[in-house]
Amino acid sequence: MSVARVIEITSSSNKSFQDAIENGIARAAKILKNVEGAWIQDQKIVVENGKISAYRVNMKVTFILTD
Repeated sequence: MSVARVIEITSSSNKSFQDAIENGIARAAKILKNVEGAWIQDQKIVVENGKISAYRVNMKVTFILTD
């Protein structure tokens, strides 16, 4: 039997949503063991002077708890 836990994180990038997702997962995997997946809950852009300056994602990351 396995038990999972879900945490919510926000990640950003000045390149793309894909890059923001990859940055968030990479960072989560550094501090969490057994990362199994993520649900992208929300996407947002930041606009400065009429141009996109950042891409942000809120995601729920699932990881398996171990003994």
